[in-house]
Amino acid sequence: MTKKGLIIRHVPHEGIAGFREPIEAAGYVLDRVDVGDPGFGRIDLGEPDLLIMMGGPMGVYEQAEHGWIACQLRRLAHRLEAERPTLGVCFGAQMIAAAMGARVYPGPAKEVGFDALTILDAESPLGQLADVPVLHWHGDTFDLPEGVELLASSAAYPHQAFRRGANILALQFHAEMGLDPRFEQWVEQWPEALAEVGSSPDAMRADHARLGPGAVDAGRRMVAQWLGELAG
Repeated sequence: MTKKGLIIRHVPHEGIAGFREPIEAAGYVLDRVDVGDPGFGRIDLGEPDLLIMMGGPMGVYEQAEHGWIACQLRRLAHRLEAERPTLGVCFGAQMIAAAMGARVYPGPAKEVGFDALTILDAESPLGQLADVPVLHWHGDTFDLPEGVELLASSAAYPHQAFRRGANILALQFHAEMGLDPRFEQWVEQWPEALAEVGSSPDAMRADHARLGPGAVDAGRRMVAQWLGELAG
């Protein structure tokens, strides 16, 4: 039987990128919906065998500016209650936290650039990222929801990854990015974020070329392990 995966894309330049390969290799046929699509609000988010929610520059708390956020959160909460396999990346991870009842809010400072994580459970899928610099590009964080296991931290943001059971995984960072040409749009759109952390577009491009391939390779191993451990 065909397994169906649905990607929710919050902005066009934040797609599934490097994660596509291991998800398709695990037998999922992927479809995608943008939050701006006319039919987005009518999609049953509980139906796909796998739901993948990607990043975006908005905050979960900006619901007055983005009416689809509250709509997505309500449907996501039902999916999470059913323990349906769900992966959230950056804004997607924050949406999982919010749908579980946790607070999402601006963090202490921007975290932008390639840096390794502190892995708290080396046997978990996050163990694949041990000592591997991965891309961070965010300024929001979240309280840890009840009943989840914290899997990774960084010096600036202690809540970098968590899971609930085998089927729900939230990643604050971007281990999918490092080979995708859309990264250039990130650099062009948010130069102020680079300046805030003392970097520059040229420095970020150089780091992306040097560290990106290794980050994506490790990210693919992480996702492959997670998919292989999903509960039936």
